[in-house]
Amino acid sequence: MGVYGDQLLPRLIDKVMDNEDIRALRRQSLEGISGVVLEIGFGSGLNVALYPPAVTKVYAVDPATVGRKLAAERIGQSNITVEFIGLDGEDIPLPDESVDNAVSSFTLCTIPDEGRALREVHRVLKPGGVLHFVEHGLSPDANVTKWQHRIQPISSRIFGGCQLTRAHDQALLAAGFTIERLDREYGKGPKPFVFHYIGTARKGAMIL
Repeated sequence: MGVYGDQLLPRLIDKVMDNEDIRALRRQSLEGISGVVLEIGFGSGLNVALYPPAVTKVYAVDPATVGRKLAAERIGQSNITVEFIGLDGEDIPLPDESVDNAVSSFTLCTIPDEGRALREVHRVLKPGGVLHFVEHGLSPDANVTKWQHRIQPISSRIFGGCQLTRAHDQALLAAGFTIERLDREYGKGPKPFVFHYIGTARKGAMIL
């Protein structure tokens, strides 16, 4: 990824994504989460302080190892155990059905193969486990969508492969999840960048 991707971009994202508006979206997505949690795209640990007390442990996956340094203070101030387990959301080093719930926050846009990553999350979730997500993606408005496609090549180069034109609800369904809650709304900022998908998607419970 080079110096920019390895060193500078994680620090830029840490600053840009740490504001009250984004924290409000994160809190909204994390409502009701509990137990042992997998977080793909852990980054600099911006979710750590927002996890409810019912979360007991977080398995963290992120390709930017510099994020661990940025997250150290946040982790040190939390009662939650954080264990870094891998770099790639497309290949999660956990056994099948080993975590209670999962989290993805502004991550699915940058994973090269979103479908594969979601299938991996689905695999490691226990039956009935829930993926809590907040992502930006494809708008339903034709004029905004047009601009998203125009901006996409630049956005991808500057923001570590970020894809503005992904419909995350469709990807979740294709990976085998049942969407239980989905809010699709614009945040503050230029519309092509701030159309958000916020909600929960459940892995089907085992039928005995």
